[in-house]
Amino acid sequence: MAFPFFGDDKSVVARLLATLPQTGRVEWVGVRPRRREPLASVEEVEALTDAHLVGDHARIKPGGKRQITLIQHEHLAAVAGYLGLPEPVALGRLRRNLAVSGLNLLSLKNRRVRIGADVVLEITGECHPCSRMEEELGPGGYNAMRGHGGLTARIVQGGRIRVGDAVRVEPAG
Repeated sequence: MAFPFFGDDKSVVARLLATLPQTGRVEWVGVRPRRREPLASVEEVEALTDAHLVGDHARIKPGGKRQITLIQHEHLAAVAGYLGLPEPVALGRLRRNLAVSGLNLLSLKNRRVRIGADVVLEITGECHPCSRMEEELGPGGYNAMRGHGGLTARIVQGGRIRVGDAVRVEPAG
């Protein structure tokens, strides 16, 4: 069914997908100093253009789609609820680099976001949970994280990322 005041259905959906006026916030930043070690919570980190976060063991090839990972801060309570835990899951256990609140991260796939004044990320895809979630969260951890694993991104423009930084969606195109 077409909406005469909007145009055809495809243009309505395109307009809806482009409507992202909210500003999010970086709630947490973490890096893994070594493989299979817990993430270290830091107040700020340097993001290197088309590379990785300084202090994180991952060394992604230029052009890689998983240079940094993000998780929806609001999902921590949901994951805990699925596991019957009384409090939200601790961020360091989920193996993601940034926790962001105030934006629906899933709506940002294939979009760019600016963090603070300098950093620009291109959201490249979903970050599905791995088998380590069973180790970290106990039985059912993998399934509790399904649909809540966050997103992967490429670092388009590097700079400092700090806890408290604004996260803004860049205009499309």
